[in-house]
Amino acid sequence: MTRRRFYAPPSAFTSDRAGVTLEADEARHLRDVLRLKSGDEIYAFDGLGREFQCTITEIGKNSAKLTVLSEATPARTESPLSLTVAVALLKGEKFDLVTQKVTELGVTHIVPVMTRLADIRLRDANDADIRVQRWQRIALEAAKQSGRALVPEVSKPVPFASLVARSNVRDQRSVMFSEREGQSFSDFRMNLIKSPQSIVALVGSEGGWTDEEISLAREHDWSIVTLSGRTLRAETAAITATVLLQHAFGDLD
Repeated sequence: MTRRRFYAPPSAFTSDRAGVTLEADEARHLRDVLRLKSGDEIYAFDGLGREFQCTITEIGKNSAKLTVLSEATPARTESPLSLTVAVALLKGEKFDLVTQKVTELGVTHIVPVMTRLADIRLRDANDADIRVQRWQRIALEAAKQSGRALVPEVSKPVPFASLVARSNVRDQRSVMFSEREGQSFSDFRMNLIKSPQSIVALVGSEGGWTDEEISLAREHDWSIVTLSGRTLRAETAAITATVLLQHAFGDLD
């Protein structure tokens, strides 16, 4: 039988992990959509990778209290690859789509990036916060749908230069996917001495990268990879890059 799974952040659990409270949307879904009752068995996951078998003990108007029976193996295991996908800001619902699909594919972190040729410009900090909150909700729903107990963190948008400068850390590979001036993915994989356990994958906007951005990435030891001979839409490129990396170094067989 399919698990009935609900999200509860770590703060919703009691200090001894013996109980947990579902709030707002999760509680209403339990009560009004699934019509569950006290005594029914469900699962609660904390978004950090842990999942718990629980029973419902009390259902209120805006909350539901659960008793934790035991820690359970998550419905789906996590990839051994810690994969961050950094994507230039995209207009319309394109970034929504990327967030949903890369979450389903097992990424651990999503970073919106402000690039020279990005499709949109943020008006102010409030605009950025609203967008991030929306993307975080999409990541949560995608994690729930795909059986993950870990919800990828969607960070606040960062400038391109800041991202490429800080991503060159030990035991992590940084890869920029570009429509030009890159090696093939096969060559990138073949030239690695060992399979990386952590990767940052950077994908541009519909307008691609400027010469200056590509040069700056090279200066900070990013690998430049070009996908096929066809021009891909930005959202397609982000999903394709995630699939390739999870297949080569993760758990996508």
